[in-house]
Amino acid sequence: MIPIILATETHAPSFFEQFGVDWPHFIAQLLTMLVVLWVLNRYAYKPLLDLLEERRRRIAESMAQAEQVKQELAKAQEAREKIIADAGKQAQQLIDEARAAAQRQGDQQLQQAIAQAEALIAKAREATDLDRQRMMTELKREVGRLVVETTAKVTGKVLTPDDQRRLAEETSKQLAA
Repeated sequence: MIPIILATETHAPSFFEQFGVDWPHFIAQLLTMLVVLWVLNRYAYKPLLDLLEERRRRIAESMAQAEQVKQELAKAQEAREKIIADAGKQAQQLIDEARAAAQRQGDQQLQQAIAQAEALIAKAREATDLDRQRMMTELKREVGRLVVETTAKVTGKVLTPDDQRRLAEETSKQLAA
């Protein structure tokens, strides 16, 4: 029995042998694993990372564009509000100008109506004065004629044309005063 013990003592299994590590298979599997990792890194992992990076970049660009569009929209909104405010001011100005023009037109028409009325009154006064003068002239003639007739009847004599003219002039002077 001693030889068995000696044989066992002389050939002590190594750490790797205790776990059943077969070095040629281990190295082959390690090399295969490294090749697979390299192939995956080169053809799968790196393109996948590039794809993810491209997607991240596009998302960032989209966010930047969205922010830019948002700012442009805000500017457009401000411009629209300014345009509306300016249009309101212009409309109010046009309304005020129209009111002022209407007021001026009304005042002008009123002044024209007043001027026409004053002209009519002046014409009426002038016509009245002319009629009065004409009537006064006729009255003087008629009164002069009546005075001459009455004087001729009262005195019983026939008046000469000079006497008739003198009596008519005296009567006119007395009527004028």
